[in-house]
Amino acid sequence: MRKDIRIAQVRITPIAFRDGPLLNASGIHEPWALRSIVEIETSDGRIGIAETYGDEPMVKVLEQARALVMGLSPFDLNVMEENVRAAIKPGHKADGSVQFELAPGSHTAKNADKVISTMEVAMLDLQGQILGLPVCDLLGGAVRDEVPYSAYLFYKYAEHAGKPYAPDAWGEAVTPEQVVKQAQRMVALYGFKSIKLKGGVFPPAEEIAAMKALAKAFPGVPLRLDPNANWSLETSIAAAKELDDLLEYYEDPAPGQEAMAELAKHCRAPLATNMCVTTMEEFKRNATTHAVKILLSDHHYWGGLRATASLARMCDVFGMGMSMHSNSHLGISLMAMTHAAAAIPNLTYACDTHYPWQEEEVIKGGRIAFHEGSVKVPTVPGLGVELDHAQLEKLHQQYLDCGVRNRNDLAQMRKYDPGFSGISPRY
Repeated sequence: MRKDIRIAQVRITPIAFRDGPLLNASGIHEPWALRSIVEIETSDGRIGIAETYGDEPMVKVLEQARALVMGLSPFDLNVMEENVRAAIKPGHKADGSVQFELAPGSHTAKNADKVISTMEVAMLDLQGQILGLPVCDLLGGAVRDEVPYSAYLFYKYAEHAGKPYAPDAWGEAVTPEQVVKQAQRMVALYGFKSIKLKGGVFPPAEEIAAMKALAKAFPGVPLRLDPNANWSLETSIAAAKELDDLLEYYEDPAPGQEAMAELAKHCRAPLATNMCVTTMEEFKRNATTHAVKILLSDHHYWGGLRATASLARMCDVFGMGMSMHSNSHLGISLMAMTHAAAAIPNLTYACDTHYPWQEEEVIKGGRIAFHEGSVKVPTVPGLGVELDHAQLEKLHQQYLDCGVRNRNDLAQMRKYDPGFSGISPRY
């Protein structure tokens, strides 16, 4: 009977939502973050949903993929993947894409994996609705009732250039004291039990000072620093002497596996990445170089929730720990991450999430709640969230009005500093 249910419609809606002036190695976030919301409707009227990247090249490949899933059963995940891999090819610079090393999800080489992930999440949502099971049960069952997330701190300006809307409530954070204040507010609001700082923005001595200030303000709380490969190998080795006793893990300070492997010989804190191990080829090479001990997965560009579970098994085999990477996202992605993390026993590090930085939402009931830094794993069928179509239309209109079609942190930073080079590593 379930095989009689077929995919009848696929709707793709690009959206834009307010995003803070968050600084990183490539520059600064634009005022509007882009996402795509995908709805897959079945012949019996059920709707499965997913959230993914919203840059223009991604919207184009999603539109191309629409025909590849029409008529399939929501259970035809393998056929869907075969169809996508045969039809969706890597993009190229001429397609208008802006690709950042610090954001693997921007790489058009991962187009097929990004589309597979999107369609898989929506189809798993449908499977769960049909079977009366939460998505985590389709991945083997939950091994935890709630999934811990980490406070994700950013250096930031108080407001965007041009003042496109009222400034956010977080204020400026460009000094160690302001970073601590940001952390205190985030922990008070969400209850996070670990803290990560996005670095690679200011000279390393300033960022080390911020980590020392955080260690003093939050004694015993696990701390992480992510310079986004914006430090040279020499700088990373020198910094390790001061960071070894502070960090739970040291994420992507130096560029590339070879540099990370050499750095690993000079520091005690384990090295983590979402930059130099983002493909199976890089994973195989890491098994030889032993550069990275902790992998930050991301179902959006690794090929989906099932691929993430398989990646976790490989990490277990090779003695690697696992966490999750994040980009600017809303509640559908947060819930997909939560289901995946709930079903992976060896995902034992609190996951990254940008969710506290986002103020808007597309799901019914508004923003997802955190309890002591964690998100409760849904027990209802499917993903456990539904679209608020009024909000979807509002955010789609913002997409139409804002004019942003490709994330470009470098160009945005040049509105503040015309001489900003974006060259990496800079320190």
